Amino acid sequence: MRPSYLGKILLHWCDSCHVPVLAPRCSCGAPAREVPVTPPGDARPAFAADIEMVNRIYEESFGAPLLPPGHIALLNKVPEVDRMEEIVCGGAVLGQIRYISAKGVWEPIPRPEAAVFLKPVKKYVVVDDGAIRSIQEEGASVLAPGLVSVEESVQEGDEVFIMSRQGECVGVGRAKVDASTAKTMKKGSIVRTRKNVRSAAVPGPADWDKAVQANKDVLDRSEAASVEFIRSVCERNPLPVNVSYSGGKDSLATLLVVLKAIGKVPLLFADTGLEFPETYENVRRVSDHYGLEIIEASGEKDFWETFSSQGPPAVNFRWCCRVCKLHPVRRTIDETWGECLSFIGQRKYESFRRLKSKRVWRNSHVRNQLSAAPIQNWTALHVWLYMFREKAPHNVLYEHGLDRIGCFMCPSSDIAILEGIKERYPDLWESWTAKLEDWRDSRGLPAEWVSEAHWRMRSEGSDEEDSYY
Repeated sequence: MRPSYLGKILLHWCDSCHVPVLAPRCSCGAPAREVPVTPPGDARPAFAADIEMVNRIYEESFGAPLLPPGHIALLNKVPEVDRMEEIVCGGAVLGQIRYISAKGVWEPIPRPEAAVFLKPVKKYVVVDDGAIRSIQEEGASVLAPGLVSVEESVQEGDEVFIMSRQGECVGVGRAKVDASTAKTMKKGSIVRTRKNVRSAAVPGPADWDKAVQANKDVLDRSEAASVEFIRSVCERNPLPVNVSYSGGKDSLATLLVVLKAIGKVPLLFADTGLEFPETYENVRRVSDHYGLEIIEASGEKDFWETFSSQGPPAVNFRWCCRVCKLHPVRRTIDETWGECLSFIGQRKYESFRRLKSKRVWRNSHVRNQLSAAPIQNWTALHVWLYMFREKAPHNVLYEHGLDRIGCFMCPSSDIAILEGIKERYPDLWESWTAKLEDWRDSRGLPAEWVSEAHWRMRSEGSDEEDSYY
């Protein structure tokens, strides 16, 4: 899948503070260098569970963890058939992890920069000094005449490190043969070398408090621009105001700048009946923490009524947002205010659709709601650094491997995410599977429609999503 630019990639790194910076200069005064992440470049913090997963995947393959303790790491989701994450640490892209849904496993894909932090004890080959120049400068494959040794566990198709006799990493690539075959070859290719955009990896300990301080100027400017936008929209549109709150990070950041700009307003919560328990808890916690009223628009009944006639929503047939968010919100606004102004946590870095969206708009399904997006130009890292600075009570689901918060069975979720949800929430998943099985039986569909998640796609469907957040 081709990467898409949804805005300028702002990610930089300060080698003095060892933290990410969203500008060419750190607040400490030092210049910050660009980090060559793949577009759209909406990098986010790697939490403890993310780091544990990355280290487990790399240790299983290479015998050593990738990310050292005490260092800041980021994950950057990149376009892929299912899920693929770039791993950033020390200001470099150290590699990726990719989920192979057909096998139900994660694959590590290291870059040479990974060797700054990781010394492989498995899955590597050693090459003669005479082969190094062509590998590094020309991206040449490792050929049998230049091979010195190959580690015993290497299998055809494995990702491997290419090492010099002196133990330095000179490249990475994918093995074309297994170790036993490689040892017998007199000619031919052993490893297909992979060429990547290079970046400098500079190790150094830091924490997120330090990152917040390093981005002080950026956060101050972003907050001021959003506050000015909110006040301007309110002045031009004298309507009852609320914040559309989903329990996710973007709506929380939106709430924070709204509170700074105009003070307390109600939370408008579209409850689909399919939210995670942690999301309901976060909505209550945020309401209590800031002393805000919750106005709830319930779409659970609407969801199951539509399910009974149309079956589950799918990636290319997303009737769910319209049915269990937009229509209930319209009814609730009509009953509560008649018409209102809602500040919504929409960001252009999330999707091409949101990049093209106006910053102030009316949804065709909710004409009585004027929507406005104060953080439209923020990246995910803006959001996280701002919430860290404000010590805001974010949804704990982000610390368990989810990068976006929504319905637990959202068909647009990657298989990797759905498998994790199935494991973590067996009761929720069993109840959803029972509904799917009932629909499958009523339509005479094959077992794999459920077991292999084919319900997520409809050959006859069309994408009719009309997103709310």
